Amino acid sequence: MSNVEASTRHLIEVMGTVVTVDLFEVTDHGAANAAIERVSKLLHAVDRVFSTYKEKSPLSRLRRGELSLGETPPEVANVLDLCQRAKTLTGGWFDPWALPGGVDPTGYVKGWAAQCALDELRDLELSGAIVNAAGDIASFGGPAPDVTFRTGIVRPDDSEHLACVVELRGSLATSGESQRGAHLYNPFTHEFCTAMASASVAGPDLGVCDALATALSVAGHDVMVLIDQLDDYEAMAIDANGSMRATPGFAFVRD
Repeated sequence: MSNVEASTRHLIEVMGTVVTVDLFEVTDHGAANAAIERVSKLLHAVDRVFSTYKEKSPLSRLRRGELSLGETPPEVANVLDLCQRAKTLTGGWFDPWALPGGVDPTGYVKGWAAQCALDELRDLELSGAIVNAAGDIASFGGPAPDVTFRTGIVRPDDSEHLACVVELRGSLATSGESQRGAHLYNPFTHEFCTAMASASVAGPDLGVCDALATALSVAGHDVMVLIDQLDDYEAMAIDANGSMRATPGFAFVRD
């Protein structure tokens, strides 16, 4: 009998959610378990540093002016630098500095952390891996050699049904207000509001996908145009009437 398993699943409770790590066709379970332990430690460390709900986290203390940026762990400056790049990419529609209460990179951190977690798995002997952080997905490989992962995007008006199925070629982030209510902030009108009911962005880096999806959800067409001009990133959005629009390379499954 082969010692190759179709899939192993690990659940990590962190960042106010459950992060799911799926490993496919694992051949060395000892190495896989050690990697999952590293992933768990990494995600909990990110939560301790970046949580805006933890009063003593370095980010919370930075927001209150108790610490300077130079006094925080180096990953804070790194993430804020990445956020600045995302702000530029989106023409200012993704702007952690515009949020009430001080700078809040939450819209980037979850995807960035999941992408970092995925990198801990790349040297394992397996066909593919998925890190799913509350619906935002980082992946490589597939469920078997030469097979591509597929995933569904739910309808914003009915979470029991899918709007579409897509091939998962790296990372996929989906943003909208159907699950969490009005939590997306328009940095130009200074209101919690969106132009799209749901916005999804696919590409090689989940942190960037997360930021782009947030911006697309808030801005709509203007950011869709910007994403269409980016190499390696594709987008799909659904408006309040249920109409769907996508960039030409968005990987819909047609069959």
